[in-house]
Amino acid sequence: MGGFLSYFSASLIVATGLLAAGPPAQAAETGTPVDLELILAIDVSRSIDREEARLQRQGYIDAFRDQELARVIASGYIGKIAVGYFEWAGYEYSRIIIPWTLVDGAERARAFADALAAASPPAAARRTSISEAINYALPWFEGNGFVGTRRVVDISGDGPNNAGELVTLAREKAIAAGITINGLPIMGHSRGLYSRFNLPDLDLYFRDCVIGGPGAFMEVAVDFPDFARAVRRKLILEIAGRTPTERHRVLRAQAGRSDRVAPPCNIGEQIMLRYEDP
Repeated sequence: MGGFLSYFSASLIVATGLLAAGPPAQAAETGTPVDLELILAIDVSRSIDREEARLQRQGYIDAFRDQELARVIASGYIGKIAVGYFEWAGYEYSRIIIPWTLVDGAERARAFADALAAASPPAAARRTSISEAINYALPWFEGNGFVGTRRVVDISGDGPNNAGELVTLAREKAIAAGITINGLPIMGHSRGLYSRFNLPDLDLYFRDCVIGGPGAFMEVAVDFPDFARAVRRKLILEIAGRTPTERHRVLRAQAGRSDRVAPPCNIGEQIMLRYEDP
């Protein structure tokens, strides 16, 4: 976790953009009670091009500028949440963009969005390790200065795990720690060099292999342009502590088939093995 700590200092420079709108309290507020401790973990592997990465980040920026999201935060039992944001790819790449931040209404939500907008552009890296993203997130909860009634890791991505340990092993560690993993699979397919890793049934993979824990659910983005809608809806549900009736909703209509077969949880590793050793 040395990279984790070293980047934390650099991230504080980015977070100074919050000062203009009134700085949100950081982890220095030891033991601050909140309704939710939420880690946003965003895939920036090389199957996601520069424009797609921009659309992902813009989706979160727009969501935190949304008045409805701010209203939901303020209407909680405590009226506060703690949020951290990092980007991930393979098992050697995780990068904190916004450190733990207190958000208690519209002003601080906008400040969070402004800091995210001011951060350096996403940088792509090789491989896709959802398991490492989960493993990276878990210790970030400890000593963060907040005490939440719920802890959630929110994973968004466009492909299956293909590096590090099996994603189900990481998921079980999170569940054992009382942490919920929610998912936002992005169904749009890359058309270039990394199209070999496209998974038509990614929503079923996230349903069966990624999400888990109390009240876990996923929201599916049809493609990258649909990401902003999907992330806004998912964040509002997460913050409100509401599990949708269709918490495992998948894209039957969009896929055109109702009899799809879910891929195995090691499908990404199988694809990688075929690619590396045909």
